Amino acid sequence: MMRIMKIENGDLILRNWKDEDAQQLVLIANNKKIYDNLTDSFPHPYLLNDASEYITSAQKEDNVSKLFAIEIDGKVMGSIGAFSYKDVYRKNMSIGYYLAEECWGKGIMSKVIIAFVKYLFNSFDINRVYAEPFARNIGSRKALEKAGFRLEAELNYNVIKNGVKENSCIYAILKQDFKH
Repeated sequence: MMRIMKIENGDLILRNWKDEDAQQLVLIANNKKIYDNLTDSFPHPYLLNDASEYITSAQKEDNVSKLFAIEIDGKVMGSIGAFSYKDVYRKNMSIGYYLAEECWGKGIMSKVIIAFVKYLFNSFDINRVYAEPFARNIGSRKALEKAGFRLEAELNYNVIKNGVKENSCIYAILKQDFKH
């Protein structure tokens, strides 16, 4: 049975994905600018089948508490997820996210990250949350910094996106430093 989750932070809500979110997800995610800032596992073009598969994956019991729809004013406007690790990395989670282009530059993602990281630290036995944006993704980097993350490293030519070697960054926040 799926555990229903809902995290509220002012005018935004992080919640479980629903089957009926698929059409709206396609409208948001079928955007080359979003694709250009994510790993190659994120498809482009982003079709209804891709949205349905993602939502089905997000609804699985082992993922239900770590993959959320970002809802603003009653409308899905993005996604955020956390990924856990095993062995010596078991006290870490990485996060990934995207937001509808119409919401960029409005401080929304920082609020989302803060609410999500608070949930992660309160719900899981972890010490550290990190993200790995491309170095050129200034909007994502600023959102992480506003949420209290620190730049730990910039890795030269660490990724290849669209056939181009690029730098990536590691931003992290420790549970003991999270003040929200």
